[in-house]
Amino acid sequence: MKVLVATEKPFAAAAVKGIREEIEGAGNELVLLEKYTDKKQLLDAVGDVDAMIIRSDKVDAEVLDAAKNLKIVVRAGAGYDNIDLDSATAHDVVAENTPGQNANAVAELVFGLLVYAVRNFYNGTSGTELLGKKLGILAFGNVGRNVARIAKGFGMEVFAYDAYCPKTVIEAAGVKAVNTQEELFEVADIVSLHIPATPETVKSINHDLVNKLPHGGILVNTARKEVIDEDGLLKLLEERDDIKYVTDIMPVAIDDFKKFESRFFSTPKKMGAQTAEANINAGIAAARQINAFFQNGDTKFQVNKK
Repeated sequence: MKVLVATEKPFAAAAVKGIREEIEGAGNELVLLEKYTDKKQLLDAVGDVDAMIIRSDKVDAEVLDAAKNLKIVVRAGAGYDNIDLDSATAHDVVAENTPGQNANAVAELVFGLLVYAVRNFYNGTSGTELLGKKLGILAFGNVGRNVARIAKGFGMEVFAYDAYCPKTVIEAAGVKAVNTQEELFEVADIVSLHIPATPETVKSINHDLVNKLPHGGILVNTARKEVIDEDGLLKLLEERDDIKYVTDIMPVAIDDFKKFESRFFSTPKKMGAQTAEANINAGIAAARQINAFFQNGDTKFQVNKK
């Protein structure tokens, strides 16, 4: 079988080495398309491959049409909104992600952003501490659980809400479960977002919801840009000079957000999975999942309709 690694943002060399060892060790062929600058390069590369490993690269209907032999595509990472799932299903292509491989990296970034925020972006003025603060985690998946683990080390009081995770599971992790996301924003000093971008969540983090944060509240977004109602959040930042917003996803209206430079910070690009460990873990997991698929039909991590 021929496996293509198509990465506009390449894996680290160590990750590529690990992927190659996994794929070739199973008797398959590995080809690389790294740092491509035009979609045509991707369309040309997918013509005869049986499997693909991608990062943030878009696999849409056009790519799937061109990939005549494709049987499986694996997104090395948790989010998979860059894959057209309906089209993948229509083309009889299995789409998978690698949940959990980037979780610790994203969780550590949350606290990097938080320390920066509570210390007033290191502007020389007196800030506050995380000890004793109430942290709300919106969605208690792999990343949320790692955030909770680290928060306890800071001595924070941790709350969580997840519509799809039983309260018993949340509480078994030593975290206080609340009944609604509205309650989470009301009780927490800081809310960290870990929800996917779905029809239900797009623009769900809006003016009225974030306005429920108590005085001095902080919103952290290392999830997805699409879940933020930017107009509503900008309006709230205008109305309340006590609210801070920190993210590793640059807003569309970045120039408008920059007006609140003492209360807003964004990294230049998405940084959650940008660690050597996460890069290697996700890439090798993707390779192993492809091998398992070809060896025994394993589709444990499939995210499109079967």
